[in-house]
Amino acid sequence: MTRLFYPAAWRSDVVEDLFGLPISDPYRWLEDSDDARVRDWTAAQDRLFRACRAGWRERRSWASLVDQVSSFGVSEPPMARGPFMFLAEQLREDEQRRLLVVDTEGNRRVLVDPAEIDSSGHTGLYAWWPSREGERVAVQMEVAEQPGSDITVLDARTGETVDGPLPRARNTSLAWLPGGDAFYYVSRVPDEELAPDDMRPQRRVRLHRIGSPWQADTVVFGGDDAPDHYYGLTVSADGRYLAITAMAGLTSHNDVYVAELTDPEAPRLTKVVDGHTTGARVLPRFFADGDLLLVTDHQAPCGRVCVAHRHDTGPAAWRELVAEDPRAPLDECLVLDDPALPRPLLLVARTRHGASVLTVHDLASGRPLTDLPLPGAGVVSSLRTNIPHGRHAWFSYCDATTPPTIYRYDATSGRTKQETGATTAGHTPEIRSGSVRYHAGDGTEITLFLFTPAEEHRSPRPTLLYGYGSFGMPMRPWFLPMAAAWVGAGGTYAVACVRGGGEEGQHWHDAGRGPHKHRAVSDLNDAATWLIDTGRTTRDQLAIHGQSAGGLLVTAAATQRPDLYAAVVAEGPLCDMVRYEHFGLGCTWTDEFGTASQPEHLRWLLGYSPYHNVTPGGSYPAFLLTGAVTDLQTGEAHVTKMCAALQHATSGDRPILMRREPDTAHAAFPASKERALIADILTFAGKHTGLSPEKTTTRLHRTDEGPRRDGLVREP
Repeated sequence: MTRLFYPAAWRSDVVEDLFGLPISDPYRWLEDSDDARVRDWTAAQDRLFRACRAGWRERRSWASLVDQVSSFGVSEPPMARGPFMFLAEQLREDEQRRLLVVDTEGNRRVLVDPAEIDSSGHTGLYAWWPSREGERVAVQMEVAEQPGSDITVLDARTGETVDGPLPRARNTSLAWLPGGDAFYYVSRVPDEELAPDDMRPQRRVRLHRIGSPWQADTVVFGGDDAPDHYYGLTVSADGRYLAITAMAGLTSHNDVYVAELTDPEAPRLTKVVDGHTTGARVLPRFFADGDLLLVTDHQAPCGRVCVAHRHDTGPAAWRELVAEDPRAPLDECLVLDDPALPRPLLLVARTRHGASVLTVHDLASGRPLTDLPLPGAGVVSSLRTNIPHGRHAWFSYCDATTPPTIYRYDATSGRTKQETGATTAGHTPEIRSGSVRYHAGDGTEITLFLFTPAEEHRSPRPTLLYGYGSFGMPMRPWFLPMAAAWVGAGGTYAVACVRGGGEEGQHWHDAGRGPHKHRAVSDLNDAATWLIDTGRTTRDQLAIHGQSAGGLLVTAAATQRPDLYAAVVAEGPLCDMVRYEHFGLGCTWTDEFGTASQPEHLRWLLGYSPYHNVTPGGSYPAFLLTGAVTDLQTGEAHVTKMCAALQHATSGDRPILMRREPDTAHAAFPASKERALIADILTFAGKHTGLSPEKTTTRLHRTDEGPRRDGLVREP
């Protein structure tokens, strides 16, 4: 392979003294995207990538395969409010999802079509919150990487705008009051009221009344003493009570405040859960009498369900309703309390050995009543029901070969049936999925999901290994177009459930965050070693891939063990862990990673920070670093600085490339750009591991008879 000539990147002599440690940062100048030198250098990198991609002979075949296995249609359950159902649908020709409303007769009507707002495809439907009566819906759109997202209120019957826009509501929660004339929401303090360099979220909970100017919205919670807090909002079915969860950044614990809404403008909030004391996540929901259902990992790392009086201020007063299952982490639960039911019910979704289990419990006692049958050993998500009182439960199901499919459980009859869902464009591969357990270096057993072609094949296969390992996010055997395409070409797709994720509950997260983050990195390298040692792949056939914090995982793994991998793909990664707090939302992630402002934490970070562990003269795998030109979450400097450091350091001839995407978000591309990115990633990984979609013998089958697209009905 011919060594590339990389655009020259000036190496400055910047060395920062932090607690007596000299920290070299030769590419700090790349942090200033407005600098002409930076613009010239990144433009040269863009030209280099395009030139290399032009020589990828099999990219068209990969793109065709990605098109075949990409799914379209309805991928998440509806929201049922009053006489309407609200759901999102994305057809094959759509760049973004459309918001539909379905009436009692099953008639479907488009309420919001992003293509009519922005034909470029860069404006997407971000979130929607129907009022309890279903007459109005608050809608939030997201425009590429613009820092603010507005809320607009629409009439559900006509689609006409009745209020808004309400600005600066990015990452909001929203809770309607009964009647549909007011709601609580979260918005950021106006920029003009902040210091120019203040990167903290600075969110406030506000009350908005329909028809009033947003400037008149009353701040009911949040202040200067909580600049990094995220808030979740819940209002009881009768509108008498408000609950607010408050979390500093993406921590593993939160506070809970409750108020009786005698005056919605000035709720007198009482702290009923102190997150610092409990050290736990507690998610509240109201019963009809105003008491609380609590989903928590307090003294239960895999989660349990408790009941508390709304005035109870400590866990000692809670009554356990559904106990923890140490072998099956709790994912979510849902109350069904329609007066027509013989008794109120609680649906509980857990994950055991990577597969979901749905159980029905008596709400009063927590006693298990039955297990709901599922189509296979797959993943259940997004439990939803009628508001304010539910009799039906909708949920999404998928597995390695099944795109998201929507099912409805009728608590009156006890029957579950498929209603709608997504389908692939044409062909999907026959995939064999399963899981194994491998041992980390310290003896810990870790789950590894394996997706392989259905036919027997004893020799090593080109393998794409994925990992994330942060923020307690669990990996599951989801339907993934990237995995389906890779397996369809004859490769193995593997997902390592490394520590730092949530696959085994909160203790699994704690075992891979803060001072233990290095364990997540070594766990991924141990997964790679296991795949090689068991003959499933070879070093020359193994690539790793990660997104966001997963990009940190794979770049850190590759800088520690470059000999294990043929290729590395990092999407929107974190790479400079000494300065990550200065970029995007990094300042809110210190509970996960630590902070360079404390000497002990700095040593943790330097131990695995990819940018600081690039060794001059090392023979590195092929690298593809991808990201948005303006990334408001992680910051674009991670990609540019890591690319420059690797290009300078590598002694090998494997390429170090940077793929930048303009006018996109951190992880929310228009559909065509998302498929193009997947095609580029697979082409790059396939090129360097020897996997060719043109040579595969994997059998494909038609999926013309996909899930019904018109099955949403409202029964009395």
